[in-house]
Parts: sequence; C-alpha cells; structure tokens
Amino acid sequence: MKKLYIGFFSLLALCIGIGIFYFSFYRQEKMEFPKDVTMETAWGKPYAFNNMEPKVRLLEFVYTNCPDICPSTSFQMKQLKERLEKDGLFKTKVEFITITIDPRRDTQQVMQTYANMFGVESDNEGWIFLRGSEEDTKKVADAFNFLYRDPGNGMLIHTTLTYFLDENNRVIDTFGMGEKGFDKENVYKRIVKEAK
Repeated sequence: MKKLYIGFFSLLALCIGIGIFYFSFYRQEKMEFPKDVTMETAWGKPYAFNNMEPKVRLLEFVYTNCPDICPSTSFQMKQLKERLEKDGLFKTKVEFITITIDPRRDTQQVMQTYANMFGVESDNEGWIFLRGSEEDTKKVADAFNFLYRDPGNGMLIHTTLTYFLDENNRVIDTFGMGEKGFDKENVYKRIVKEAK
C-alpha cells in the first residue's frame, strides 16, 4: 500500500511539473503577433505586425472606460517610459504597445485622448496605441491567450496580464496589471536587462 501511495504522489508531482512547464514556458513561447493583422494607430496610420523593427516590447491590452486596472497600468508604463528615455533606451531599443479590446467604443479620437493622458502626442514617440476591427482584436488577443468579454454593461472583464517580448517578438515574460499587480521596478529591470 505504501508503494502505491509513493507511486501515486510521484506521478502527481510529475504531472504538476509538466503542467507548470506548459503554462509557464511552452505556451508562452508560442505567443506572438499574428503576421496577417494590420491595426490602426490612434493617429490613423496602419501598423502591420509582419513589418516590425527589432525592439523589445511591452504589450498591454486595455479599454478606455476601464475604471481602475487599465489606466493604472498605463500610468505606470508612462513612468517607465520616462525612466527608459533617460537611459537612452526608449524608442530606439524599447517600444510600448497598447491595444484596445473595445474598438467599437474606443474610436480613433478616443484612443488619441487616452494616449494624451499618458503624455503621448503622436505615433513617433515609441509608444503605439492601436485599435482594429473586433475580429482582428480578438485574433491578436487570442494569440496571447488574453481573454475578455462584455457582460452587457460595457465594463469588460479581462485577463490582467501585460506581455514582455524580445526582439523576435516572442513573449519572454508576463507581468500583472494594476497598482498591485504591475511591479514597475521589476518590469524596469527586466526591460533594461533585455534591451542592453
């Protein structure tokens, strides 16, 4: 009977280890921008995922009516941007991407206003704000296993992750969102380590 318990728990530990590997590394490594999607920037320019310069990128999905977690994350990214600019890394080696998951309400003008809230006045500052069709938005979100849905009141329920990508646009790390989930210091160190 003792051998049966040992065998069972050994098998259980092995399965848990495989599960952790799959969710932490294998699945994450398979996340990337769909090459056949082109979105529109907040200033109306096309942004194609199949034609991206080699840079490390921090990606967030938001909706502008979000009452807390989205603007909190974007605000912390603004602070990161300012720090990375002082280091001479932002725009040249590091790019931020913000994609709305609510393109019906988040029009081009709304996205511009949202970008302006975080000190971004154009597409040429190293932080790109994007919107696309609902179909393309879902395609990009699905590529990163980012889940969202509207329960009917316009307050979207969504995954609370940001994604850190290497120069080959492969996800190499994920971070939380919001004031408590997004560890700005940790994210900064990770970006600097990868960008230098």
